[in-house]
Amino acid sequence: MEPRPGEDKPHLPPPSLWPVGFAIGVVCILVGLIISWAAVAVGAAVTVIFGFLWVRDVTSEYRRTDVGIVEAPGGPESARGGAPPIPAHKGEAAMPEPEPGERFPRSVFLENATLGLGAVIGGIVTVPVLGFAIAPMFQHQHHEEIDLGPITNFKEGDFVVATFLSNPSEGEISRRTAYVRNNGFLSGKPSFTILSNRCAHLGCPVQPNGPVFDTRKVDEKTKDGEVSLTPTLPAGGFGCPCHGGQYDTEGNRTAGPPVRALDRYEFYIRNGRLALGHTYSVSKVVGSGASAKIKKYRATDPGEHVDGLEQLFYPLQPPH
Repeated sequence: MEPRPGEDKPHLPPPSLWPVGFAIGVVCILVGLIISWAAVAVGAAVTVIFGFLWVRDVTSEYRRTDVGIVEAPGGPESARGGAPPIPAHKGEAAMPEPEPGERFPRSVFLENATLGLGAVIGGIVTVPVLGFAIAPMFQHQHHEEIDLGPITNFKEGDFVVATFLSNPSEGEISRRTAYVRNNGFLSGKPSFTILSNRCAHLGCPVQPNGPVFDTRKVDEKTKDGEVSLTPTLPAGGFGCPCHGGQYDTEGNRTAGPPVRALDRYEFYIRNGRLALGHTYSVSKVVGSGASAKIKKYRATDPGEHVDGLEQLFYPLQPPH
C-alpha cells in the first residue's frame, strides 16, 4: 500500500560525519597527552561536540512526539477531488488492522548496545592512559637535598668540579657533575654559583675550558655517599665537546647551537654545609658572582627556549 498524501515515508538515517569528528577528537586527546595539554583541551571539546551531535542524530526519530497528516489546501474534500466523504460504516478499511508491535524493537536494542559497547571500549582505552598521564601531577614529587660537605671545602673565587649521587638509592648510575664557585658573602649570607654540566643544546656533558687539578682532588664522605671535589680554572668558561657549544663562567651561551644558558642548582646552607636542591633553567645571567641577576624558570629539557615567542612552540614540561 502506498502512503496517503501527508503521511511520512519510512525514515532511513542519513549519512553522518559526526562519528568521524568524534574519532578525530579522541585521537587529539591521546596525542595531546604526549605533546601538550592545549591539544588535550581541543580534543576534549571536539569529542564532546561531535559526540553530542552524533547521539542527537541517532535518537532524532525517537524524540518525535507528534507526527501528523498534512491536509491539502481546501480541506479533505479537495484532497479527494471534491468528492463527498465516504461514511465510516461503508467501504473498505483505510488500512489493515495493525499487528501487535514490539514493545522494544530490535533496532533500538542494537543501537543502544552499539553505543554502550563503544563507550566501554573508549573507557578501557582512555582511562589507563589518562591515569598514567595525570597521576604524577597529584603525587608528591619529593627531592632530597644533596649534601656536598662543609663550605670550607670551597675556596672563595675558585671553581670546583663536584661529582655526587643525585639519588643515592640508585647507586653510581645517578652520579652527576656540577661546577661550584664560592662567591663570598652577600648581605651576610654565603653565595654560590652552581652550574649544571648538562649542555643546553642536547644534554651532552660540558667541560671546563681550562686546567683541572686532579692532584688536589678531595673525596668527602657524606650521608648521601661519596662526593668528589676537584679544583679547576675555567678561564675560558665551559665548552661542549659534542657540538661546540660555549659558555662563559656565569653559564651564559657565548657560541654554538645552545638556545640558552646552562641550568643551575638551588643551594642551601645547613649547619655550615652546602646542600643542593632542584635544578632550574636560565635564559641569561646579568652580572656576575654574588651580584648576578638571574630570572629562574622551571627546569626545561635541552634545546628548548624558556622565554620569548619561541617558548610557545614547546609542550608543557612534566613534573620533575
